[in-house]
Amino acid sequence: MADAFPDEVEPTVTINEFIEGLEAEELEADMVLGGDSGDECTYPNGYMKRQAVFSCLTCVPDGSAGVCTACCLSCHDGHEVVELWTKRNFRCDCGNSKFAGFSCKLSPNKDPENSRNKYNQNFKGSYCTCARAYPDPEAEEQEEMIQCCICEDWFHENHLGLSPPEEVPRDEEGEPLYDEFICQDCSVRCSFLNLYPASIWATSKIPSPEEKEEDGAVQDENPEREHKESVLGLDLNERSLGVEKKKPMFLGKKWRSSLCRCNSCSEFYVKQGVGFLIDSEDSIEEYENVAKRKRQEKMQEREGAELSFLNTLDHVQKIELLNGIAEMKNELQSFMESVDPSKPVTSADVQGIFEKLKKKRRLM
Repeated sequence: MADAFPDEVEPTVTINEFIEGLEAEELEADMVLGGDSGDECTYPNGYMKRQAVFSCLTCVPDGSAGVCTACCLSCHDGHEVVELWTKRNFRCDCGNSKFAGFSCKLSPNKDPENSRNKYNQNFKGSYCTCARAYPDPEAEEQEEMIQCCICEDWFHENHLGLSPPEEVPRDEEGEPLYDEFICQDCSVRCSFLNLYPASIWATSKIPSPEEKEEDGAVQDENPEREHKESVLGLDLNERSLGVEKKKPMFLGKKWRSSLCRCNSCSEFYVKQGVGFLIDSEDSIEEYENVAKRKRQEKMQEREGAELSFLNTLDHVQKIELLNGIAEMKNELQSFMESVDPSKPVTSADVQGIFEKLKKKRRLM
């Protein structure tokens, strides 16, 4: 008896969709790496405002060191490496005293230690309050995690410390409404944010006077004066921030631009260990903007090199080159349409494509 339902057809892609997919992956990689080409060790650049960092557990099992993109590729290829995305104010450790005699191939003359580097549990491959790995080998389905912009640890959404009916701010389509997130532990030293207008929060709900009072905010006809006097009160009276309620914070777009930058407040931020919040180069948004600019420059250089090469060819050579590109595109298109999408593409398949092209050229 024939099957009641026909076999599901495996999805196929056109060559244009395949190329667009590759370009999307390249863009994503550029965004993660901040546009770093990975050619040179970043150690000479000092403690960079933000860069992609990796932890090599083969060389430093206790996770007390981090390396830059170039060193990850050149010095730790084949090692057990943890990708940490980005870290702020970090300097490459590769080959220093923590590596027990292992020398950096790209920048061997490093100080024994980078005293200003900070390391959290992520460097050991652990995340969240549950200290689980990501991807979690024991999880049937990987849970989405979000990063705290203060401690830079990552948290599962069901471990944020939210109490029903609280939830992560999302729109009707499930997309996040927040720009940055502060975990419940870091919210204690960031409780001064409760003194700012409700517009900094990623929520359409305006806190009631009772809620503001509960969070430690004092009502005043002059919000700016209220903010400055309250923050100074926290500083000068040495009020313990530890009594504040631990509650995760979800901040809206451009919230950092609302932070007061007067001398008193700036000193207060530094004392709380969050002075980086008023540094325009610290945010992930700026990091990604830099990556986009570098990518645009790279694409323009690539296009310029291609045009320069074409200008060295005569008319006949240009026609032959364009014909060759068209033939290659058509051959790849035919291959993608005929190949079984459930099977991997092998080197023999690729070699076969070039052999067909050679035969066609000989017949012309």
